[in-house]
Amino acid sequence: MSTITAADVNKLRTMTGAGMMDCKKALTEANGDFEAAIDILRKKGQKVAANRSDRDAKEGRVVAFTADNRAVLIMVNCETDFVANNADFSNFVDTIAKVALEKNPTDIEALKALPYAGNGQTIGEKIIEQVGKIGEKIELSRYEVMNAPDVTAYNHPGNKLATIVGFSKKASGEIGKDVAMQIAAMSPVSVDKDSIPADLIARELEIAREQIRQEGKPEDMVEKIAQGKLNKFYKESTLLNQEFIKDGKKTVRQYITDSDKELSVTGFKRIALG
Repeated sequence: MSTITAADVNKLRTMTGAGMMDCKKALTEANGDFEAAIDILRKKGQKVAANRSDRDAKEGRVVAFTADNRAVLIMVNCETDFVANNADFSNFVDTIAKVALEKNPTDIEALKALPYAGNGQTIGEKIIEQVGKIGEKIELSRYEVMNAPDVTAYNHPGNKLATIVGFSKKASGEIGKDVAMQIAAMSPVSVDKDSIPADLIARELEIAREQIRQEGKPEDMVEKIAQGKLNKFYKESTLLNQEFIKDGKKTVRQYITDSDKELSVTGFKRIALG
């Protein structure tokens, strides 16, 4: 039996556009014969997937689930809203999310390699099967996970948008849902200003400086005004400093601390179609 190397797998992947695990399995089954491996992939629907690789898959379904102290968030894309709203497609996406929640894979490729609902197929193989069955490009495009002492998920009606958020302790009452909905509605870039990536701050400052110069302001005022614009950016774009959508007189930070001074947000993820 031929030894299948990583280089062989990568070569077949380049030739076909198929996933790494699919290529490895096909080469193993074909005993290292590339042409036979390609035929195996085609028989499994890979040819359909390759033929549709240039199509836009802008529709789809976004779902979030929680269990114990972990939350997962995934997005599976398709080409049409008709397919995205189909009950079979919805069940297909929900099943993938539940497998991710149970097995805790490290990334999308690891998720694709996991068994799909105990039917003998991997999730990656099931996706290929769905491509052949539905006739549209199907893509598992996003997978996020959150681990925290307490987690909350919010699925926006229609499943085009979902969020997950982690807390430092149990969030009582409606706090978890309210904060998750805030993230969905206002799309913050980070929890607080201290967690904004340095390159994003530098970018915002440079944009602000250029805007100020174009307004004709004196050069010795540029930095001061730019800092003012940056502070406005913090207020509008960081979760804890945003106005709380249910009470504009409070920030999200004030809403949380008014309810529980010891509670804090440890992180969040947001996925939306488009």
